[in-house]
Amino acid sequence: MELSTINYSKFINTVNSRRRPMITRELTKQVYNATGPVISLAEGMPNAQTFPFDSINFSLKDGSSFSIEGEELDMALQYLPTQGHPKLIKCLKDFHCRIHRPPVWHRSDLIITNGSQEGISRVIEMCIEEGDSVIVQNPLYSGTAIILNPYKPELIPIDQDEFGIKPTMLRRVLKQRKKLSMTNKNIKMPKLMYLNPTGANPTGTVMTLERKQAVYKIACEYNILILEDEAYQFLHFMEHIPPSFQSMDTEGRVLRFDSLSKIVSSGLRIGWVSGPKELIHAIELQMQAGCLHPSSLSQTLAYKLLNHWGYDGFMARMESIQDYYRVRRDITIAAMERHLTGLCYWSVPDAGMFVWIEVLGLTDVYDMLMTFGIKKGIVFVPGHAFMADSDQACNFIRASFSKVDPEKIDSAMASLAQLIREEQERLRLKLENCT
Repeated sequence: MELSTINYSKFINTVNSRRRPMITRELTKQVYNATGPVISLAEGMPNAQTFPFDSINFSLKDGSSFSIEGEELDMALQYLPTQGHPKLIKCLKDFHCRIHRPPVWHRSDLIITNGSQEGISRVIEMCIEEGDSVIVQNPLYSGTAIILNPYKPELIPIDQDEFGIKPTMLRRVLKQRKKLSMTNKNIKMPKLMYLNPTGANPTGTVMTLERKQAVYKIACEYNILILEDEAYQFLHFMEHIPPSFQSMDTEGRVLRFDSLSKIVSSGLRIGWVSGPKELIHAIELQMQAGCLHPSSLSQTLAYKLLNHWGYDGFMARMESIQDYYRVRRDITIAAMERHLTGLCYWSVPDAGMFVWIEVLGLTDVYDMLMTFGIKKGIVFVPGHAFMADSDQACNFIRASFSKVDPEKIDSAMASLAQLIREEQERLRLKLENCT
């Protein structure tokens, strides 16, 4: 199937199919993208001469520095086109092409968002009608679940192992669903598949190339868009990570979400969505009616920083971040081996910021963590927050090693071990009393 044969209107819900461009926003885009001089009396923008800032200076931890001043500062403090800062967009596109080499990039585009979370939210709100079905990896990122929940969707969970979701299970579920939908109009085939391929939150798994190829093939067969959430792409601990879904997307059915939050600054709120032009334009119309555009100052700072580093400098910076988090991961795993061996099972994460821990001998950990754990001064996330069915009993825990002081990790794992033993004892006494 060629990209041009995909009917993207199928993926845009009723409300968003009614959206039309805002004339003032479209004129702003034309003024910024003009190749020659333009005299514009169209934009309702404040005059930059009234802004109180003269220059902004930034010092980096490597000893280098740069400034934003003059016309560049005026732009950083002014309204921008909804798609984003033109120079930042060009920079990200250049980096994107070098990293992923998308086969249909000439028919794709990119839009800046307030972090990748806004991008995911925009796409789900653009595509989903109430009661639609959506394929999700199980467990899944809780931030995606809270976007989906108000639409009362039917989540189709596909279990993961250490290599990501299982293609055999995905194909079996879709084949059975297709058969049932032919005789039952209430059974809907999914339009979207949400995946977190690298450093999946919360499991830390990395999907292999073979898994991705198999999943992509299935998505093509059943005409499903893949939402590729890659906030942790550069936080991996492998010599090489498998190519992205977008790098193998010959049909134009991958919408990819990237972010600077984990690798530059979460407070900048800089993310971007890339994919087929038709769908990126639909996101742009949403944003014209909402936030207008993400922070101009944040976008200018991001551009200045990326331009300052250049591609090679950026990649070197990513390697140093990987080394930083690899050390924290190893400290965490060593502490778990000392204190949780025999009490828990876990896999060593290949990417991301988390360890996904299964507690042995317990069927549910919610009260243990949310009541007794907090009283002891240790905080972990109960696995319920990440399951497609959050009401079911769950004996998994997500532990984050990204922010806590390394010297406190051992103490936290020792306290968790004590907490588990106490919960096991409470359960034993409860069973004895029942008998």
